[in-house]
Amino acid sequence: MHTTAVDTDTAARRTTPRPSLIREAGYGYFPIALIARLPFAMMVVGILTLVVSARGSLALGGATSAMTGLGTALIGPLLGAAADRLGQRRVLLFAGTINSLLLVAMAWLAFAAVPDAALLAVAFFIGASMPQVAPLSRTRLVGIIGRTYPEDRQTRVVNGAMAYESAADEIVFVFGPVIVGLLATTMSPAAPVIGAAVLALVFVTAFALHPTASAAAASDRSTRPDQAPARQLLRSGVLAPTLGALGMGLFFGAMLTSLTAFMAERGVPEQAGLVYGAMGIGSAALALGVALFPARFSLAARWLTFAAILTAGAVALPFVDSVGAIAVCLLVIGVGIGPTLVTQYSLAAGFSPHGRSATVMTMLGSAVVVGQSGASALTGIVGETAGAGAALVAPLLAAAVVLAAGIWNAIASRTPGRAPV
Repeated sequence: MHTTAVDTDTAARRTTPRPSLIREAGYGYFPIALIARLPFAMMVVGILTLVVSARGSLALGGATSAMTGLGTALIGPLLGAAADRLGQRRVLLFAGTINSLLLVAMAWLAFAAVPDAALLAVAFFIGASMPQVAPLSRTRLVGIIGRTYPEDRQTRVVNGAMAYESAADEIVFVFGPVIVGLLATTMSPAAPVIGAAVLALVFVTAFALHPTASAAAASDRSTRPDQAPARQLLRSGVLAPTLGALGMGLFFGAMLTSLTAFMAERGVPEQAGLVYGAMGIGSAALALGVALFPARFSLAARWLTFAAILTAGAVALPFVDSVGAIAVCLLVIGVGIGPTLVTQYSLAAGFSPHGRSATVMTMLGSAVVVGQSGASALTGIVGETAGAGAALVAPLLAAAVVLAAGIWNAIASRTPGRAPV
């Protein structure tokens, strides 16, 4: 029987397995990348809890958290740009080591006889050296998808990868404070910060040394001559998701700090992180479910829909008067958070300028931390001077920023020359 080239090609396609993101990244990659981002989520909350407990001032705690965010705002995107140019491995190893040492220093200085300015300075450098695990993980996965999947499948797989990544972020950003609350309650206020230092040293190092880092570095070297100019980072396709991520960070910070004030009025401020975890139930589930949404439910429409749910849940916050009622509000709010974050990162991935994926993802990740830290500082001042009822208005204002950014994105998506979303 004569065998043609077509028959041979068909047989080869049958025996060649379809691309699998899990297989391509490696089975150990996802748990390492998940745990490696826990310090990122624990730092701001852990520092807030530490300083409030050690110095007895919610306002100082919020200001210290804000300095962490300022450091991330100024240096975080530069770390992403350095990863684009130098490769992720060297940047992560350097940042992770410095960050761990600074966290240990903060745990000691909070109880030492040093001025408040020393805490603010160390907090700034903690933020500046914060390992950008989540955005760099997104960059690795997008690169793997681009290399291994056919073009007609890439968009759907990228959306699924961003759904997973956002769900992972939700797990750490919601349950990170729960871990902080448990450690602070059962051990000491310094335990969460020391725990974050240990996790950063071990798992950020493991993330840096994972083979996907060298693959990303090779990709960066091959595309460096064609790297898009920096001015393309100022397009609406990048700036709208970045503003939306800032709004999400504002919400996280305002919600946690106002909830801390609410629980402090009931004599149990250390339990705020535990109640905060109620938000993660619907959030993580809906974030994973985004991959199942039909294509006709556009990214712009998803953002508007779930940002509206987030805002609706926040409207009720200033009127609650019991722990049970605020937990119900958090459950509703969680439904809006996960899909909104997935949408923002999916849009940012789609509009990242060539060769600047790590920079864009770091911009969004930094925006979340900046918002969280800034809102923690302002809400802390409001809660200390005007009470929890006034502080609980802050999450509503943050939700309005998320919704406004979604409206901007929807309007921009209809402009000529921009791809439909």
